[in-house]
Amino acid sequence: MSFMPFDETPTSSERRGFLDGQMLIAMPTMLDPRFMRSIVYICAHSNDGAMGIVVNQPARKIKFPDLLVQLEVIDPAEAIRLPAQAETLQVLKGGPVETQRGFVLHSTDFYIDNSTLPIDERVSLTATVDILKAIAQGDGPDQAVLALGYAGWSPGQLENEIQRNGWLNCKPDASLLFDDDVESKYVRALRHMGIDLAALSREAGHA
Repeated sequence: MSFMPFDETPTSSERRGFLDGQMLIAMPTMLDPRFMRSIVYICAHSNDGAMGIVVNQPARKIKFPDLLVQLEVIDPAEAIRLPAQAETLQVLKGGPVETQRGFVLHSTDFYIDNSTLPIDERVSLTATVDILKAIAQGDGPDQAVLALGYAGWSPGQLENEIQRNGWLNCKPDASLLFDDDVESKYVRALRHMGIDLAALSREAGHA
């Protein structure tokens, strides 16, 4: 697994707005197995395409302390002395693109020059190993999740999927990004929009 700056992501001065900082919620009609019942936080969206992180698909067999050892951020003996946040930090399957590459979505109380991309006033993205070192030392952001891989769309692709009712979009809620209850995030995201999943499924079934 690798960590490095995400060169394809536009800088904050280059971004055009669009759906940056929004959440996409897959409609019940979404049949792509990579995105069924998924929630995607959009990190960058422009005329060049879009990039986001799936925030409700856990990487079940991967633990954050083990990744720290694998990446030689810490020695194996140090794994038992990690701060509580590092021991329990969620590792997610962030999407089907570059699944061996790591991205940390985190609160904006942490910033690394030339490495951290501010997405909105509450959320940033950092894709270098330095943030892992900070978390291991107890100096990382207050809230964070680690994603392996990302979701990417070519120019116009995401817009077409939304127009075809593949996705709903809404403003994010911090708990939908960062809390540990990953399994309930999809239903909670719909409730956040005032939508009942059962009713939405019936409507989709008769579309």
